[in-house]
Amino acid sequence: MTPEQNDLLCRVEGEAPMGKLMRQHWLPACMIEDVAEPDGTPLRVRLLGENMVVFRNTEGRIGALDELCPHRRASLAFGRNEECGLRCLYHGWKFDVDGNAVDMSSEPVDAKLRGTMKTKAYPVVESAGFVWVWMGDPENVIPFSPPNWSAAPAEKISIVKMHGGCNWAQVLEGSIDSAHSSSLHSSNMPTATEVSGSTATDTAWLRPSADKAPKIEVQKTPFGFRYAAIRKPLIDADKQDYVRMTLFQAPFTVHIPSNDQYHLSQMLVPIDDVNTMFYWIAWHPTKGISQDAWRKFCGAEIGKDVEPVTFKKRRNAENNYLQDRALMKAGDFTGIYGIPCQDMAMWESMGPIADRSEDLLGSSDKAIFTFRTQMYRAAQAVQKGEPALGAVEPRVPLAKLMSFEGMVPKGDDWRLINVSEEERRLTGVFADKEEVEDLADAVS
Repeated sequence: MTPEQNDLLCRVEGEAPMGKLMRQHWLPACMIEDVAEPDGTPLRVRLLGENMVVFRNTEGRIGALDELCPHRRASLAFGRNEECGLRCLYHGWKFDVDGNAVDMSSEPVDAKLRGTMKTKAYPVVESAGFVWVWMGDPENVIPFSPPNWSAAPAEKISIVKMHGGCNWAQVLEGSIDSAHSSSLHSSNMPTATEVSGSTATDTAWLRPSADKAPKIEVQKTPFGFRYAAIRKPLIDADKQDYVRMTLFQAPFTVHIPSNDQYHLSQMLVPIDDVNTMFYWIAWHPTKGISQDAWRKFCGAEIGKDVEPVTFKKRRNAENNYLQDRALMKAGDFTGIYGIPCQDMAMWESMGPIADRSEDLLGSSDKAIFTFRTQMYRAAQAVQKGEPALGAVEPRVPLAKLMSFEGMVPKGDDWRLINVSEEERRLTGVFADKEEVEDLADAVS
């Protein structure tokens, strides 16, 4: 990519086309647990270079307002959250969750300004562990489509949150890069002959293949693309393939192949051009992993591994992610604790915005190439006034998007696995519902 193309792909602030694309989607502002307490501490949130404050009022309603008071531009993050409104400390102006000024103590009671004063308020939705905001045109809000993990009850949704000090695109490229797991995460994803898929333990995910050079196949979709990393299994390699199918859901969500205990999804949310909030969701309708166990497994415990509120890492570039060379000599591949920090070390080492003009891509990078070209062209389309990728009706229901991991008989098409009837009708790719169900039965 040229530097100009790279900027179009990566930059999201202000009038950047990629930021405009993202504003045509509902965006996660924070976790519900971040603002769980009525009349609790307001939370500063930065998304796409914009600063807002999120709070829960006395009645439990969520509000997301421009951080700066419209009066003299002091921060509402210091405000008093009380009696169904957020009151600025500077002059006592108070705003409700819809942005209406409900009290202006420094103004006369008969001032006309009292009846007209508003501040910017973002439409909000609470769903599946997150507070979602609409940052686009308030006259063209699209219906909220719940994510796939909304299928699980709240107690079966566990979320890791971690700040990344680099651009969102290089973080996302890590999430759609199946090949790197065989090296970077090899100590956390060891080979085991006794399993037929990914099996989760307290410390690792066991996998039935030692193949570090998967064959990558890609299928574009109305929401982004699917891709499969096809590996040679340890058992019956002449009869079956080990397939890990990942979904990229524009603009920044990735559904990662599951294990036997929980499904996995990631959101790589741009804070601004050079900072990203990393969310990793483990979920399941019945099984799952507890919030505490998930954060411990990932090395992302709040107050121990990441800072409260900011979620900045205590293992970071300044201390070399506490890499343990003695542990490496003893057999650990990276010497860095936790899969997210292993990834962060690689992503952040590329610089705030990776220079893609120097990349030398190989055959295992088909998904990376697809992401770059698809999202670059999507940003170009938005620049021309066209709608954003994944925002055009009729849309595939996001709640029905599913990844896949397991053995597939040789000759069977992975593209037929976990495809909803709605997507089949929209794309017209698949023969019939029975064909999809038959294959699903064969690989279950």
